[in-house]
Amino acid sequence: MDFGSHAGFIFASYGLCLLTILALIAWVRFDKAHQDRSLRELAEQGITRARPENESKNAR
Repeated sequence: MDFGSHAGFIFASYGLCLLTILALIAWVRFDKAHQDRSLRELAEQGITRARPENESKNAR
């Protein structure tokens, strides 16, 4: 496969795309861990995500 004089640009572009995707995956994983930790701390304080029983689901 011959990329000609554009080989450096092509490989740099693919490399940058790969690094960007890997960075986004890492960011999502770290953020999920942070959110899980925050929710666990709130649950330990007795704060839950449950909706009160008397509140209607359609009321906004």
